[in-house]
Amino acid sequence: MRSTNKLNKVIWLLITQTILKLCFAEISERAILFFPLQIDNPRSISIGKKVFISNDAWIAGGKDSSEVSLRIDDYTRIGHFFHCIGLHNVHIGKSVLIADKVFISDSSHRFEDVSIPVFDQGMEQLKAVNIGDESWIGENVSILGASVGRHCVIGANSVVTRDIPDYCVAVGSPAKVIKRYDPSKQIWIPVNKGEEYE
Repeated sequence: MRSTNKLNKVIWLLITQTILKLCFAEISERAILFFPLQIDNPRSISIGKKVFISNDAWIAGGKDSSEVSLRIDDYTRIGHFFHCIGLHNVHIGKSVLIADKVFISDSSHRFEDVSIPVFDQGMEQLKAVNIGDESWIGENVSILGASVGRHCVIGANSVVTRDIPDYCVAVGSPAKVIKRYDPSKQIWIPVNKGEEYE
């Protein structure tokens, strides 16, 4: 078990703010990236203020270093074994809480040609991914070419393949909304079975 005590945080804060800062499109003040960490195309990745990315993550931006294709906004906290592929457009908002072993991608491997290994068929672009401010993404969640609204909760082990509106709780594979926040009553209301909430 790796320690995240104060000394360890100070060490990785210094490394992030001195060495890593030179490699990325942007790393804002007091952001910390813990190693080991795999980074692909860091010139197209922007990290906001006080972002915390735990060890064993793999983050990848697009190959065009003139544009930011993966943006993580201020105060977001990300757990261990995070895997995020932002080849075109992934935006994670402010104060988002992401648990361990979460996968987020705006792209997928091609597989149509059975005479060629999947690895050699390249990637196809899915829809842009936007994770709204203040949302909570549970452990082992996959988000593939879909967006999650503001202040949402995505339950553990869910697979998100279509957009989730603001102020919703969604679970399952594929993820479906099971609760929504009613601002007039100021309570979370269960969504009836079979009811669609858009």
